[in-house]
Amino acid sequence: MINVLAILLLYQLVGELIVRAFALPIPGPVIGMALLFLTLLARGRVGEELRNGTSALLQHLSLLFIPAGAGVMLHLQRIESEWLPITVALIVSTFAGMAVTGLVLRAMTRGHAH
Repeated sequence: MINVLAILLLYQLVGELIVRAFALPIPGPVIGMALLFLTLLARGRVGEELRNGTSALLQHLSLLFIPAGAGVMLHLQRIESEWLPITVALIVSTFAGMAVTGLVLRAMTRGHAH
């Protein structure tokens, strides 16, 4: 498990370094995740250790929401004062995400109709 965490953190670090070096407007962990994905594509498979380690992390994913919940409680007064823009952003982004997902699904299944 330590090796898996080290690999994931290494890719995140590389992503952060790339973002800072090129002043990109993308979070470093997203770049790191993309690099990990490209590495796995190049290898053609996911190693057994990485598969087992990430499965264990996913089983405890709900624990990773505790800091976010604490942050919400810490900034509750600000959320109360800015509830309208937050609500609008959540609604618009939800529908935009659903629309993009639908368009991508339609584009991907267009050639695979039975």
